[in-house]
Amino acid sequence: MKELNRKTAMLTDSVIRRMTRLAMEYDAVNLSQGFPDFNPPECIMNRLAEIATVGPHQYTPTWGAYNYRAALAKKVGRCMGIPLDPDKNILATVGSTEAMMATLMAITNPGDKIVIFSPYFENYAAQSVFNSIEPVFVPLNPPAFTFDGAVLEAAMSDPKTKCLLLCNPSNPSGRVFTKDELQFIADLAIKYDVIVITDEVYEHIIFAPHVHTYIAALPGMWERTICCSSLSKTYSITGWRLGYIAANETLMNECKKVHDFLTVCAPSPLQEAVIPGLELPQSYYDEFAAEYTHKKDILANGLTDIGIRFSEPQGSYFMMIDISDFAHGRDDVTFCEDLCTKIGVAAVPGSSFFKENVNHMARVHFSKKDETLYEALNRLENIRKIYA
Repeated sequence: MKELNRKTAMLTDSVIRRMTRLAMEYDAVNLSQGFPDFNPPECIMNRLAEIATVGPHQYTPTWGAYNYRAALAKKVGRCMGIPLDPDKNILATVGSTEAMMATLMAITNPGDKIVIFSPYFENYAAQSVFNSIEPVFVPLNPPAFTFDGAVLEAAMSDPKTKCLLLCNPSNPSGRVFTKDELQFIADLAIKYDVIVITDEVYEHIIFAPHVHTYIAALPGMWERTICCSSLSKTYSITGWRLGYIAANETLMNECKKVHDFLTVCAPSPLQEAVIPGLELPQSYYDEFAAEYTHKKDILANGLTDIGIRFSEPQGSYFMMIDISDFAHGRDDVTFCEDLCTKIGVAAVPGSSFFKENVNHMARVHFSKKDETLYEALNRLENIRKIYA
């Protein structure tokens, strides 16, 4: 057989999704891959039931059904404080993963560099490989997950740096960047002519007193920001794979070219079914954030009682725990495998998120029913019996 694509040899399968498979095999509580075990808003489910009999079931225009894009433009534009045109500024994608891939394919050339904060969502590195661009990692230093401005400027000032990828709130750290930090990043982006790509899928999961700021809304940034996002987390529909790109017309036109040939269109019945969710009032998002604050507190209080150290998240539904007291010389991958098979709780080894040599942490999530979180904590009480 002739040589296959050399890029795939640089990758493994997703560690996150590997842990989900292990959780299913051992009937573990899955706190690894971040998806809820509760239903989406009722208005969305009801509309999906109607769509099943009346449609649409065929292709939409490749940019997305107009009424879906119009609802997105209204909702996203209101949140960002930027008036958005459904035809010029919104593109419906198959999840934020396709949004990100289409964006990188549209704006980068082989040999370009992309600045990524570390720890980072594992897809980012793979997408860089597939696009033959070089990731330059800037550490977010635990436990506060702050960055060194001089290190960031050194990365962004490189003439080969084309773009910076900003995940805010950050997966996996749960860090919410302050407005001052975002202004610092924006100033560098303008100074060194760098495009900022945002991943803000956890924009509505913010814990007081922290506040989410859209970097695209800062002065001079709409011209150089491409917002890649998803409805998966906000409406608890991770399996629907509905995402979008929001950008100015010049950048959007390039993304559209890639999307047209990459996936053709997002699922037409699901575009229609989610519209009632996009039209929900602000009270939904307030209650949504309050519910996730409650879930975070359940997990945080339980871990404290057990004696497992963790970094308090400012946003997202992820939490980084410190496994130093229990690993006893084992690497974090082996530890998480044992945690799943012997304790019955699945987590993700922290080394899969860090470019740096960090292997004393693991990521867990709390997008679960209260009873699921309590069951996970009940099982974790055994950790000291086995690993003390």
